Amino acid sequence: MHGIRLNQVTLAAKDMAASVLFYQKLGLIRIVDSAPRYVRFEFPMPLKGGEPATLSLHSVEKDWEPVIDGPLIYFELNDLDAFIIDTGITPLSPPETKSYLWREADIIDPSGQKIRLYQAGDARRFPPWRITNPDQTT
Repeated sequence: MHGIRLNQVTLAAKDMAASVLFYQKLGLIRIVDSAPRYVRFEFPMPLKGGEPATLSLHSVEKDWEPVIDGPLIYFELNDLDAFIIDTGITPLSPPETKSYLWREADIIDPSGQKIRLYQAGDARRFPPWRITNPDQTT
């Protein structure tokens, strides 16, 4: 079996300086700085049993527009409400607990990309409706 896992996401940045400050305010740690072309961050908490995931920014032209219904990036938190209060981040709407048991709030980064902040706990991987015999690949 091949061990596939998510390691890295790269987002476009129209204004690298503003984007760097935005992601630092969220608590990410800058580990590579080739600004204004490229910057990479580590998340402050590693994935369970692993290394921290990374997020990179690459510079794009000022007229770049985000894809409206493109990929949505999720940042998991232990306490969503406390994080919003502590950071002063203003979400698009107040945090809300969804029918699928995740507490969520969306924010927009300086390049117009939507980031979903969420708190799911065990419901992320083990919701009450999880199938009992997941597919096994070889």
